[in-house]
Amino acid sequence: MAKTSKASRRHAGKIIGIGAAGVLLLLALELLASNYLVTFAVARRAPETGSEVVPESTTSDTVQQKADENAKQLSEQTQSWLSDAAVEQVEITADDGLKLVGDIVTQKETSHKWTIVVHGYSSQRKWMYDFAAMWAEKGYNVLLPDLRGHGESEGDYVGMGWLDRKDMLHWIDLICERDPDAQIILHGVSMGGATVMMTAGEDLPPQVKAVVDDCGYTAVWDIFSDEMDALFKLPDFPLLYTASAISKLRAGYSFREASTLEQVKNAKVPIMFIHGSNDNFVHTEMVYELYDTCPTQKDLYVVEGAGHGQSYYLEPEAYTEKVFAFLESIPQT
Repeated sequence: MAKTSKASRRHAGKIIGIGAAGVLLLLALELLASNYLVTFAVARRAPETGSEVVPESTTSDTVQQKADENAKQLSEQTQSWLSDAAVEQVEITADDGLKLVGDIVTQKETSHKWTIVVHGYSSQRKWMYDFAAMWAEKGYNVLLPDLRGHGESEGDYVGMGWLDRKDMLHWIDLICERDPDAQIILHGVSMGGATVMMTAGEDLPPQVKAVVDDCGYTAVWDIFSDEMDALFKLPDFPLLYTASAISKLRAGYSFREASTLEQVKNAKVPIMFIHGSNDNFVHTEMVYELYDTCPTQKDLYVVEGAGHGQSYYLEPEAYTEKVFAFLESIPQT
């Protein structure tokens, strides 16, 4: 057998070296892209940049016009209520030391009925006052928190409901310390909906009576997978897998572990599920999966024609009626 020449060996070595360098370059690019994805998805962002992650709505002009008109009317009613309401700013400390800020609006007459109203991704507590007014009209005291990484609360990263579920336990404790006889409802919209559903899977005090989810997602992985496709036209592999691992290092959780479905499976309190039939952000299919998974008393209200987060503004009277009919159907404990 002929011996390989030194020149041939040097040539082969160069090819291997170039190949290895190429692999390392690809890995480096993947890491950079995945790190960017984590920054884009879960790093704290200004509220006005939240629309970057939301696809253009596919709701009809008629639906949008009706929702806008109702939103204007509800805002006027909310401002009228707030002009005579007592708003108290409160704070809690999260398990990791972050200071979290919220508002409490109490009834003039003593009431043991409470709700915690939770905002969505890149939102703030002040934008949830229309929902707070709905509850206040029914005699509820209302707590509106800024989730970590939002508003006046501390935090460099968005919890996507997963970290927030533990923070919610502290907000619940704050109410229970003030009012041991409290009867608490958790109500969230979008990421807030995922937050209250994830909280439902925790060990809750008996004061928590029910959860109302409005357009929450099945899992953080699922919503980011949808966005990878919608915004970047990219498959999950490999970037989402690498980004999930980087998120664990940077934000404290992986996208895989943050499953709303798994938390709902462990729920011990009744859950009402609300979703728009034309939601192209948190796809409407998700609510059916969540509803089917829920082992407790439950109800489902799909608002025809509504896009993401539009259900209340499209049908405020029906929305209110459905929510309180569900609460009234829960056996007293």
